[in-house]
Amino acid sequence: MTQVKRYVPITLITLFSLFLRLWNLNKPKGFIFDEVYYAKNANSLITHGVELNSANQSEFVVHPPLGKWLIGIGIKLFGNNEFGWRISAAVFGTLSILLIYLIAQRLFNSYLLSNIAAGLMALDGLNLVMSRVALLDIFLMFFILLATYLFMRNQYWLTGIALGMATGIKWSGAYLIPIFLILSVNFVRTGLIRQALMRISQFIIIPIFTYLITWSGWLFTSNGWDRNWAATQPKAFLPDVIRNLWHYHSEILNFHTGLDDTHSYSANPWSWLILGRPTSFFYETPKNCGATSCSQEILAIGTPLLWWSAVIALVVVIGYWLSKREPITTLIITGLAATYLPWFFFQSRTMFYFYAVSISPFLILALVFLISKLIEAGIDRGWIYLFISVIFLNFIYFLPIWVGNEIPYSQWLNRMWLPSWI
Repeated sequence: MTQVKRYVPITLITLFSLFLRLWNLNKPKGFIFDEVYYAKNANSLITHGVELNSANQSEFVVHPPLGKWLIGIGIKLFGNNEFGWRISAAVFGTLSILLIYLIAQRLFNSYLLSNIAAGLMALDGLNLVMSRVALLDIFLMFFILLATYLFMRNQYWLTGIALGMATGIKWSGAYLIPIFLILSVNFVRTGLIRQALMRISQFIIIPIFTYLITWSGWLFTSNGWDRNWAATQPKAFLPDVIRNLWHYHSEILNFHTGLDDTHSYSANPWSWLILGRPTSFFYETPKNCGATSCSQEILAIGTPLLWWSAVIALVVVIGYWLSKREPITTLIITGLAATYLPWFFFQSRTMFYFYAVSISPFLILALVFLISKLIEAGIDRGWIYLFISVIFLNFIYFLPIWVGNEIPYSQWLNRMWLPSWI
């Protein structure tokens, strides 16, 4: 196979993914779900450098600024409109498909399996939905994947930067820091202390420094939320700017640990992998749609047959990891542990299924691992292609409720396979 032919499949997968993410990206009109916060914050950041409300007063915001800066780039380029809010997510969602291709290539050393990984990611409904809305989680997933890829290449300084940027999107990005730090240390090598100091610099100092840079707008302006809080407090040894930032972060922590509001779409992480309670971002019953009654929805849910197959594959991966400690299974288990398990420590917190978009790449890698073992066992590849075709048909079937197409109510109801999806 020539070099050009090798890259034809991933090129087609990428173009297909980009098309679906850009098609009618400006619809539905208006803010979808939490876009009402993030798109407005993003516009304020590119205008004022900090998050201000409509009255130009400082606003308390519970997530770091980087994701909103990225949304703001789209607004700066295409205007403060629906397409402008969402274009950055569409681009990063597409790039995440290229990243899983590169990760799979390093894991399996197979163009076939790499293309399967990218193709399955392109056919994941949750990834598609999160790539078409101005929320933060697709950016978080991208930088988690970027950190993983760089870590696999032993580029630890760049990994530290990527981890700092992931944390600058949402604090949950920091869960990978201690895991990667431990995995990077060779405990049987001489010069352990020197090595440990190097790893601490790469996986703690660099991420912290990168994370602080994402707060530059707040640090170098004077009108951010509680930017001058320390001036009203007793004097202390630390500079006021550090005290102000520490105070802000303590308030953010208080918010997240105390967030227990009832929400109709809240979902415990126990239910995420089996798609127990997806999140409806948008729902309307349009008139004059050509049927007696119609539905228009954007439902954040993974492609059902893909996710349920991946759960089965995950059981296989865990079995291989426990019995043989294969390096591939270690990376998959590590990614899943860092993106999924921490949520179980916050059982009283209000959580949503769409957070699982950061878990989905590692579920897909688990499925690709199972496929690789089936191929090694001599299975006819026709069965693999048949399986992918079924996933594709399942994706096409659910596509209307991922992109907000108007469909007859009966067709919408047919896609509600579980009562908890309504």
